Amino acid sequence: MSWLWTIIVGGIIGWLAGVLTGRDVPGGIIGNIIAGFIGAWLGSLIFGSFGPTVGGFALIPAIIGAVILVLIVSFVMRKMRHAS
Repeated sequence: MSWLWTIIVGGIIGWLAGVLTGRDVPGGIIGNIIAGFIGAWLGSLIFGSFGPTVGGFALIPAIIGAVILVLIVSFVMRKMRHAS
């Protein structure tokens, strides 16, 4: 049951990153979950682990990391669209 909670929190983190940046995360719900997981990993690498923890994620670094990830992915996708 804890894995389900982790997936839900990862999806919410990815969704929140999309809302904060005003950009869509490619892949819909699955994209949000992936962005949440990768963003949490990226945020913990850059900023460490601080703030409240929910579902195994330190929320503040996870959200910041997910925002960074969404910005990078949207930049790359935009460049790929203009290149073709």
